[in-house]
Amino acid sequence: MIEIKTLASGSKGNCYHITDGSTALLIEAGISFKEIQRKLDFQTSTIAGCLVSHEHQDHCKAVSDVMRAGINVYMSEGTASEINATGHRVQLVKSKQSFRLGTWTVLPFDVQHDVSEPLGFLLANQAGEKLLFASDTYYIKYKFKGLTHLLLECNYSLDILNENISSGRIHKAMKKRLLRSHFSLENVKEFLRANDLSRVQEIHLLHLSDSNSDETRFKKEVQELTGKLVYVS
Repeated sequence: MIEIKTLASGSKGNCYHITDGSTALLIEAGISFKEIQRKLDFQTSTIAGCLVSHEHQDHCKAVSDVMRAGINVYMSEGTASEINATGHRVQLVKSKQSFRLGTWTVLPFDVQHDVSEPLGFLLANQAGEKLLFASDTYYIKYKFKGLTHLLLECNYSLDILNENISSGRIHKAMKKRLLRSHFSLENVKEFLRANDLSRVQEIHLLHLSDSNSDETRFKKEVQELTGKLVYVS
């Protein structure tokens, strides 16, 4: 049974602890390792690996300390190059080339963000459960079968963003970047409509913008669309 614990989510840092009861993983290391240790009650020795999606600090801040703690970190060559990650703890992975990590089979896939080789991850365990992780992408071009758990960025809503620009709260230049780098509520809903959700048990909405989101509304709209248990991280 998959258990998901959000240690941090948002522009100040992202980090998620995932376990299927046998193999524990971190997805992202965007907060200090001391903070990761504290939030896990210093139970970090069982973590089998850390998956990192891309080079931005709110996703990879603690990579060096995680490796110093003896945990292998999995990332694309582009991400490793951008953050100068080296050493035997760096495990380079490629889009669409799956690998085993304990009881998980991990399939990285390319996502759409303004960085070098960003990845999302599809994790399947031996119990037949499938967890999808996708953050910092404005679009997902793939469809997935048999998903049971979803962790999806839901950064902003276009109408809230437009209202903030009209009121002067947000500079209009931000809109262009958001549209080409982050997952909107509208695109998240479109992605959910396009995929088979019949086995989905829970959906976690990640990385909400402080200014351009509405936690209560996002949760309500995704719940109404899917009929699934929805958490906002």
